[in-house]
Amino acid sequence: MCALCGVLGGAEHWADAHPRPGAFTRNTSPLERRRERARRVAEANRILALFGLKLSDWQGTAFRLATRTGKVELVGDLGHLWAAAERLLGRPLDPLDPVLLARLGPEA
Repeated sequence: MCALCGVLGGAEHWADAHPRPGAFTRNTSPLERRRERARRVAEANRILALFGLKLSDWQGTAFRLATRTGKVELVGDLGHLWAAAERLLGRPLDPLDPVLLARLGPEA
């Protein structure tokens, strides 16, 4: 997405489901948008668990990322997830690392 579309698009992250008229989305009702958000959290947790991290929804407005030792960071949207994970762990992470993808299995 270009920067201008991001600015004109509103407060939501461009990848989040939203109810704006004219926007292409299959998640038109609030319940469908919450389900989609829960699916994204579950999928992110498949990867984050390999690093000892857990993501949870925080009131439908942000995400809570936590380590096993109790460090927590609030993340505004999934676009900022990996940077937050790197800060919490103190090392770089690559969610597309071939070794990591092999550990996730063929459905990754």
